[in-house]
Amino acid sequence: MTRPWPKDVPERTGGKRSVTNAVWSLVVPLKPLAVAKSRLARAVGASRPGLALAFAQDTVAGALACAAVADVVVVTDDAAAGAELARLGARIVPDVPAAGLNPALDHGARAVRSGRPGAAVAALNADLPALRPPELQRVLENASVFPRAFLADAAGIGTTLLSAAPDVELGPSFGGPSRARHSASGAVEIALPDVDSVRRDVDTAADLRTALTLGVGRHTARYSARMQATAYTYDSQTRSGSVLLDDGTPVPFEAPAFDAGGLRLLRPGQRVRIETDGAGANLRITLVTLQTF
Repeated sequence: MTRPWPKDVPERTGGKRSVTNAVWSLVVPLKPLAVAKSRLARAVGASRPGLALAFAQDTVAGALACAAVADVVVVTDDAAAGAELARLGARIVPDVPAAGLNPALDHGARAVRSGRPGAAVAALNADLPALRPPELQRVLENASVFPRAFLADAAGIGTTLLSAAPDVELGPSFGGPSRARHSASGAVEIALPDVDSVRRDVDTAADLRTALTLGVGRHTARYSARMQATAYTYDSQTRSGSVLLDDGTPVPFEAPAFDAGGLRLLRPGQRVRIETDGAGANLRITLVTLQTF
């Protein structure tokens, strides 16, 4: 069901085009989970694919909860991720070009406009786990008065959102210092305070710490909670011990899990990152190391 634009955006002067009462289609690109968020590998290890999916789930859920958003198209060839995001209400489009991020975004925009020729389209990063619908609403309201507009990421180097008014080509140039490229292409930079959740993409452990401080969505919160625990016991002779999960459940670990984390010593009370296999009574810790986020 199409969500109505919550309020009229006033017409602005200066030759800028107004998309008053516009309803946006968002295009979200997602790499196969096996290769997504590679820069997080050192911090989160084998949890990286699951965390990448959680980021995308919270991004899509947050976008769909924004009243300015009509629909979300996810461009991905990852079947498992596509199925999970479709359950949230996203439309999944295969990455037919298979030629990288920007061709995937152009393909997604064409897919949107094949069904809605006059659609206003915005590309949105898939790694915005703290995304808040009211902040996205403000960004889209501001973008609606320009033919093309973009929002820089928190680092001020990249881009987290690029918009195109109806009948205007998206022209994405994401990746690396895309802020400068989008500005050079004629897109107007959106300068808004207090939209941190729309700027906060996550590529590193430090980014993840900041996002968690902002307050992430339920998928990232639940997944990251499973990756954290507190050291409870440790025997230096056997290199085994136990941790307390954040719900207070004690779970033992053996020497292979300790050795996999590269630690030399573990003290009770230290916060640790864990990787696990199984669930419930069959939960087994496969790695324990000091928490890095």
